[in-house]
Amino acid sequence: MADAETHQKKSGQKKSDLPVRLASAIVMLAVAGTAAWLGGAWLDGFILAVGVACLLEFARLISTIAKPGLGRFSALVGAGVYVGLAVWTLIKLPLPVVLGIVAVVIAVDVGAYFSGRSIGGPKIAPKISPSKTWAGLIGGMLAAGLVSGGLFAWNTGSAELRVMLFIAFAIGAGLAVLAQAGDFFESWLKRSAGVKDSSNLIPGHGGVFDRVDGLLLVAIASGALWSIHPA
Repeated sequence: MADAETHQKKSGQKKSDLPVRLASAIVMLAVAGTAAWLGGAWLDGFILAVGVACLLEFARLISTIAKPGLGRFSALVGAGVYVGLAVWTLIKLPLPVVLGIVAVVIAVDVGAYFSGRSIGGPKIAPKISPSKTWAGLIGGMLAAGLVSGGLFAWNTGSAELRVMLFIAFAIGAGLAVLAQAGDFFESWLKRSAGVKDSSNLIPGHGGVFDRVDGLLLVAIASGALWSIHPA
C-alpha cells in the first residue's frame, strides 16, 4: 500500500506539474522565437542573458561543491571560459547556423527520449544520470544525424546521396554525443552538489543551465567546425 500511495503521489505531482511545464515551455519558445525574429542586438542580448544566468547557476554549483581556495577559483574560471566561449560562438555565428545547432540539440533530446523510453536497456552511467540509456544515445544520434543531413540537403537544394550528405549526418551524430556529454557533466555537478536542478528559475523546468547543458558543448564544437568549413 505504501508503494502504491507513493506512486499515486508521484503520478499526481507529475500531472499537476504538466500545465506549469507547458506554460513555461510556451513562454520560453515565445521569448526565444521573438529574439530570433528581431535579430541583431535583440538576439545577441538574449543569448548573453541566457549565458549570464547559466554561468551564475554553474558558479552556484561549484561553490557548493568546492571549498574556498585555488580549486574553487580555478573551477569558476573554467566555467566562465566554458560558458563564455559558447555564448561568443552563438553570437558570432550566422542565424541560420545557430538555428541549425538548436534544431540538432532538440533532435538529440527527442530521439533519446523516445528511443530510451521504448527500448530501454543498459544504462550509460546510472550513478550520474539513472535515466540515460545506450538506446537513448543511439536514438539521439540517429535523430541528430537525420536533422543535420536534412538541413544540409535543404541548404544545398539537393537530397542526392553523396559524400557530403553522409558527412553532414556523421557530424550531427557526433554532435549528439557531445550534447549528451554536456548533459552528463551537468548531472555530475548536480549530484556532487546534492541538488536536483541548477535552480528553480523556470517553473517546472529547473534552471537555465538545465536547459542548455547540452547546447554549450555543441555550440563550441559547431563554432570550430564552422571556422574550417569551405567558404
